[in-house]
Amino acid sequence: MNGIRPLADWSTLTPVLLESIQETIYMVAVTLVIGGIAGLLIGAVLYATRPGNLFGNSVVFNVMNLVINVIRPIPFIIFLTAVGPVTKVIAGTTLGTEAAIVPMTIMAAVVIGRVVEQNLIAVDPGIVEAALAIGAKRLSILFGVVIPEALAPLILGYTFMFIAVVDMSAMAGYIGGGGLGNFAIIYGYQQFNQEATWVTVAIIIVIVQVGQIFGNWLAQRVLRR
Repeated sequence: MNGIRPLADWSTLTPVLLESIQETIYMVAVTLVIGGIAGLLIGAVLYATRPGNLFGNSVVFNVMNLVINVIRPIPFIIFLTAVGPVTKVIAGTTLGTEAAIVPMTIMAAVVIGRVVEQNLIAVDPGIVEAALAIGAKRLSILFGVVIPEALAPLILGYTFMFIAVVDMSAMAGYIGGGGLGNFAIIYGYQQFNQEATWVTVAIIIVIVQVGQIFGNWLAQRVLRR
């Protein structure tokens, strides 16, 4: 009445909101685990096959570099629909949290791969040369010397990706991917309910801040060792 929209019915919305939070955490966790491992391997291969490095191979490096350069700039909301056929094959559907995880994981792996490569390149080449001089195997140098040396920056890089993946999970709501993004669209935007929208925003901010604080703390612990 008087043009004032009544407050949201939280007795009804609270269970839906809690389920949406669980879906978001699930999507983010699975994406970071699978995409994080795949991205680490991609980044390690990019670093190692870079001409002049441990396993220098210009063909492998240039092909992988091209693929990453093609995929990485694509806006995620467009990428979601572009890989729909791939998602359908893997998840059996293009709707829901399971379907959203597929494009999220692919994009996360690509971006993390680049982040890992850039952090590994920053490792002092003298450390690698010293390890080679004492007869260490190249694969052992990569995983036993180079990656541990870059561990703190890598943790910060993964923290950045955690925030990016939370953002991706929200955008997945546009295609019915579930989670907080879907909640904000259905119960906030479509029902003109600003209260539901801002509650969603507040929860996303809390999730991001918790991840950021933990990542920064962990990186500091590694630096002090």
